[in-house]
Amino acid sequence: MPLIGYARISTEDQTPLPQSQALKSAGCAEIHEEQASGGNRARPVLARVLERIGKGDTLVVVRIDRLARSLSHLLEVIERLEAKSAFFRSLTDPIDTSSPQGKFTLQVLGAAAEFERALIRERTKAGLASARTKGRVGGNPGLRARDPAALRKVRLARQDGYMERLNETAQDWVPHVRRLRPDMAWEDVLRIVNGPLPRERQWTQSRLLRAVNAYVSDGFLPETVLVRAGRRETDDRLPAIVAAIKGADPEITLQAICNRLEAMRERTPRGRTSWQPSSVKMLLERAERLGLLEQYTA
Repeated sequence: MPLIGYARISTEDQTPLPQSQALKSAGCAEIHEEQASGGNRARPVLARVLERIGKGDTLVVVRIDRLARSLSHLLEVIERLEAKSAFFRSLTDPIDTSSPQGKFTLQVLGAAAEFERALIRERTKAGLASARTKGRVGGNPGLRARDPAALRKVRLARQDGYMERLNETAQDWVPHVRRLRPDMAWEDVLRIVNGPLPRERQWTQSRLLRAVNAYVSDGFLPETVLVRAGRRETDDRLPAIVAAIKGADPEITLQAICNRLEAMRERTPRGRTSWQPSSVKMLLERAERLGLLEQYTA
């Protein structure tokens, strides 16, 4: 099974060389290096690795904290790998999802996280019940009094929570939006974003637009992504979609593009639901003549 290494450093003062050497010694055929904070889930290199990884491949890291700083992020990445029938291995931690022992360790971690959340919920309920028996009403007094300062704090806290949740999924949609807008209509951008995602994590257009507006307001995306898309010739739509998929992953195969188009329920130029590599190749050649491949390159 192909081993794909991922090495991450947090600052320019650090070097990924020790990690890369350890991954090479472990038999990794290719190694991807990235400089990014561990708390930041919007990592373009990791996003491309997860996009390209295929059935039977194994993503390898030296330590778990090189991949994720939270259990929820780790489980999310492993879930994406499992959806592609791929595996995960940490060289210095007892996790290898290709083995029964590694899967068991992962299940224990997930159960521990769920148990911790359940304990927090129970403590909260018990605290509220105890307060009510003593005649105390739960909640924020400022909110009950409709105090403007208290209301503003709640709005800011909710916004912070929303932005934190967006940051956890940014690697799924921000690179596509940055590359494809405003040249491509939102309907097609949405289909490309949802293409590699499992059904439970797919976006609706309204949710995606809300997320993009929030990122534009905070300066994470340029305002130009919200500009109305120009009208595109009907014959140019499929070449544009194929170019966008190819641009996100220049190494993607023709068959993989076929699989993506079928997952997007995109019909062939002749109206069929099953795609052939020859059809994709023809569309890529047309996209190149139109200058779309260069336009949508990540």
